[in-house]
Amino acid sequence: MSAQANSFISELKRAMFMLAADPRVLFVGQGVRYDNHKMFETLAGIPMDKRLEMPVCEDFQMGFCTGLALTGRIPICIFPRMDFLLLAANQLVNHLDKLPLFGWTPKVIIRTAIGAKAPLDAGPQHTQNHTQAFAQMLTSVQVETVSRPLDVMPLYRDALELSKSFLIVEHG
Repeated sequence: MSAQANSFISELKRAMFMLAADPRVLFVGQGVRYDNHKMFETLAGIPMDKRLEMPVCEDFQMGFCTGLALTGRIPICIFPRMDFLLLAANQLVNHLDKLPLFGWTPKVIIRTAIGAKAPLDAGPQHTQNHTQAFAQMLTSVQVETVSRPLDVMPLYRDALELSKSFLIVEHG
């Protein structure tokens, strides 16, 4: 692993600890309690009571996180690959994104990543980038990308502090 990749992972770990320090935060997704993808590594040291493992049920996961946000929680809704986020698009585009238009202000931080093509190509169903498509569809949810280690903490800090939902796409 390159020094850049190690640094990116280190910064993500720092950012996740910063988020976890907020009592309203709960990490929700596949592989948040069980190691099965790179994002699990970035949660090392986060207490298990701050993590809620989900089944492979992306649409439900996004709706569940929207519901948590409506109760005042701040879910970090984790989709290990952006390709999986497509299955949650209905809840994201038609519900979470539109609720502010009716006076509701749920805050969900959606965390996803573009799958790597090297050193092992994970294939076309795990490496697609739909950032532009989501940016065009979303009006209330702020869409951001992050690829440089020095940008990780400021972006996740803004996502926590600003009163809106974020979709953060990691290109590490």
